[in-house]
Amino acid sequence: MEATRAAYGQALLELGRQDPRVVVLDADLSKSTYTYLFAREFPDRHFNMGIAEQNMMGVAAGLASAGKIPFASTFAVFASGRCFDQLRVSICYPGLNVKIGASHAGITVGEDGASHQAVEDLALMCALPGMTVVVPADGPETRQAVFSAAAHQGPWYLRLGRPPVPVVTPSGYRFQVGRGYVLREGRHVAIIACGVMVAQALAAAEELAREGVEATVVNMSTIKPLDAELVVRVARQCGAVVTAEEHSVIGGLGAAVAAVLGEEYPVPLRRVGIRDRFGQSGRPEELMVEYGLTAAAVVQAVREVLRRKG
Repeated sequence: MEATRAAYGQALLELGRQDPRVVVLDADLSKSTYTYLFAREFPDRHFNMGIAEQNMMGVAAGLASAGKIPFASTFAVFASGRCFDQLRVSICYPGLNVKIGASHAGITVGEDGASHQAVEDLALMCALPGMTVVVPADGPETRQAVFSAAAHQGPWYLRLGRPPVPVVTPSGYRFQVGRGYVLREGRHVAIIACGVMVAQALAAAEELAREGVEATVVNMSTIKPLDAELVVRVARQCGAVVTAEEHSVIGGLGAAVAAVLGEEYPVPLRRVGIRDRFGQSGRPEELMVEYGLTAAAVVQAVREVLRRKG
């Protein structure tokens, strides 16, 4: 069990040792985003911008234009919402090489409540031209995604979580931007998930197997650019698809998959996600149940699409 935000901080430290162009900015949240690990070893390359996230993005844009590789780190709700104009005009429009480390995403922020729970950030970020959007499923994948972000030119949005999550990527796994990864093969239904919901999808597949239902499980960590080829392949193979994400069903993974299927290969589809609601205060495990983000909810969605599939 490891939080993706913790893996992010460790990966930045390792990356900083390898590439002197890497700089890290934070908005007075370095303990929460784990960028304090980078700050301890590279104090001259870490910048605490204070509670001024919009200014942080502007500074990151300036550093990128000077040849640095800035990682701007804060909570996802601030990175996407408070800074949208700076991301749009100062970073994405000129195509600058800024990486956004957006931690504490989704309702698993827990007790901080709706004001701090980003449930619409993927929709905002996917709408920005040129923005790469990645939601790692676990710690090992987060580390690889950080190094991949540094190696690729252009703006990136890395969506990270607060609580520890189980490792779901297998030994030898290699993250590739724009490529999904099949964790489990099945012939009856395809479950395409990202972030914390990948573990729930795998647990659902185990439950379904006891009912005689074989499920393909895909870790779709890159939301944009989406692996449309894989989406169509598993839809052809299974004839029914369920998506699962810790985000609104509007504008995130489910919407992206639905768009591909609608244009390329329509099959019965059910989206597991947050249904046009804000978050609320509560323990993460309670909120996952309240908002239907559980293995049981995925199983129910599978039963529904299989009935439609006939």
